[in-house]
Amino acid sequence: MKKRVVKATLAATMLFSVVLGPGVVANAETVTPVVTAKPAAAVKPTATVKPVATPAPAPIMRDNLSKFGLKKDLELPVTVTAGGLSYTLEKIMIYDAQSKDAQTLIKKFNYSGEGKYFIWTKITVGNNSGNTIKKDYTDLSEKWRLGFGNKLDAYPTMPRSKDTSVNDKEALWGWKLAPGQKMNTYQAYYYDGDFKSFVIWVDNKKYSATKYIVNSPEV
Repeated sequence: MKKRVVKATLAATMLFSVVLGPGVVANAETVTPVVTAKPAAAVKPTATVKPVATPAPAPIMRDNLSKFGLKKDLELPVTVTAGGLSYTLEKIMIYDAQSKDAQTLIKKFNYSGEGKYFIWTKITVGNNSGNTIKKDYTDLSEKWRLGFGNKLDAYPTMPRSKDTSVNDKEALWGWKLAPGQKMNTYQAYYYDGDFKSFVIWVDNKKYSATKYIVNSPEV
């Protein structure tokens, strides 16, 4: 009888050993269930904020020569110097004299004269000589001229609303520069010819200089 009890006990012990694993013996009531760990939630990557691109500044429109079939050999601004007088053409816009843009300027400054084309220029003029250079009633000679390949040059027109001003910064007519003096201003022209080339002449006393912005196709 005792042998049967021992055998039964041994068999039960072996059965629990198989269920729980080798070397583990325990009662069923005392076995603590193993908690399966939940996988950690996936971390979403933080969105990268792209820097806002700074738009490139718009290019400055310095001329509309191509509108009149003039292909530039030099880009503006262009400087021509003679006898210490420095003339820089910063911008030039050519308009039909009856266009809205031209009429706005003509009426604003009450320009005299008439022509087929109205030409608006932005210029810088400097006196690097040792003498005063001027254009007034004592010296009416033009110190610079614009030519477009025709026999007639473009001719400057007087702003009647500004005819008493000297070195006017908005609409030039009379001017006077002491040695070392410089001025920035605007000047208007009329023109009646064709557009074949574009040249600037500067004359100061016995000195002269020429620079082509558009060469004549005949040259």
